Amino acid sequence: MTYELRPPHGDAEWASYHEIRCHVLFERRGRGAEYDPRHPDDAKPGNHPLLLLHEGVPLGVIRVDVDGDRATFRRVAIREDAQRRGHGRALLEAAEAFARAQGCVRVESHVAADAVPFYLRCGFHPAEPVPAGGGGTVFMTRRLDA
Repeated sequence: MTYELRPPHGDAEWASYHEIRCHVLFERRGRGAEYDPRHPDDAKPGNHPLLLLHEGVPLGVIRVDVDGDRATFRRVAIREDAQRRGHGRALLEAAEAFARAQGCVRVESHVAADAVPFYLRCGFHPAEPVPAGGGGTVFMTRRLDA
């Protein structure tokens, strides 16, 4: 499978980027009205909005915020109709490679509680106790190999 993780190019890719983020991370969680496609954090220096393409088709999104030797993965999402097919793992692997190229040795993310098992399988570790009942987020980290 051919994957590419890069900043969105052109209006159509930016539209796909925001559509995936809005639908998966906001609308499906009952928070669609909160989504702001012009949120200032997306344009901050060191913050990198990235689009995952599979054979040229936009499937996923992530924003990698780089601060020194640490990268924070934010707003990680795979298009709903493409979930549970290995694309999420490919997204994280590509994002880790991106972080390594930026000089990062550690990644972290605030992970939705229902996604913790997936992140564990991808080598992340909880940096705090996982809340009972499955609500909220869990802060997880992973060291990057050289």
